[in-house]
Amino acid sequence: MKRKVILTCAVTGDGPIHPRYPDYPVTPAQIASACIEAADAGASVVHIHGRDPQTGLGNRSAAIFREIVQRVREKNDDVVLNLTTGMGATFVPEPKNEAVAHPTTDMASAEERCRHVLENLPELCTLDATTMNLEGGIAGAPDCIFMNTPGTLNRMAAAIASCGTKPEIEVFNPGDILLARRMVEQGVIASPPLFQICLGVKWSAPADAKTLIYMKELLPPDAIWSAFGISRWQMDIVALSTVMGGHCRVGLEDNIYLERGVFATNGQLVERAGRIITELGCAVATPAEARAILGLRQPATSPEPA
Repeated sequence: MKRKVILTCAVTGDGPIHPRYPDYPVTPAQIASACIEAADAGASVVHIHGRDPQTGLGNRSAAIFREIVQRVREKNDDVVLNLTTGMGATFVPEPKNEAVAHPTTDMASAEERCRHVLENLPELCTLDATTMNLEGGIAGAPDCIFMNTPGTLNRMAAAIASCGTKPEIEVFNPGDILLARRMVEQGVIASPPLFQICLGVKWSAPADAKTLIYMKELLPPDAIWSAFGISRWQMDIVALSTVMGGHCRVGLEDNIYLERGVFATNGQLVERAGRIITELGCAVATPAEARAILGLRQPATSPEPA
């Protein structure tokens, strides 16, 4: 029997949008449509961020997520939903006095960062076990820190566990895995844990075979794991992860190109990854198979409008 590989599609992040990309998903309707497109192309899981419909900037309000989830579930009640909790963790220091927060800083409490999870009850949500430097893109404050302290992570993990959602632990560097392992050992995160190894982000672990092998070896023995690569490394990591026994992620959050100069859609990226997985002797997991592999509950019904 062929091994089943869970294929996640991250349909839109919350970072800057390429100015020439046509019709990037921004509104709840567009983001929900992107999720349906990815599911129709074969994705087992869709990973979701919210954006402000007017400005296109990242938006973590519960209302935005509620509308996206409701729209997806109206069209597809099968695909596994994975909501981000990474928003609200960006500290932007004033360039001339880094002891002071720049007005574009967006730091929120653990409770606020998890509010949309408790309200929408997705089967999965992310938990970013990392603090790392990020660069560029914010006017007047080019450098920032994606900041997740151990205390905040513990509080977020407790909130996530309280509603029965499984955390997908995102790790960007080897030390992130050590921190997450301690949380598992202390019972803050239930076993078996689910890890997403994130490679190729600037100033974090590179997207290559040596790094993926090393980070995989640091995982707990019972861990379920997936990996993705940013930009031109996206499909390379799909192949490497599949060969090494892991699961995969693609999507416009991580890469907007099919090839140099040719913009991709979420559906095209899912289809290409599916072909790679199949050619390597595996099969893409259906949402039901993904739930079985991950030990997830059945999806909740669509949230009622506020």
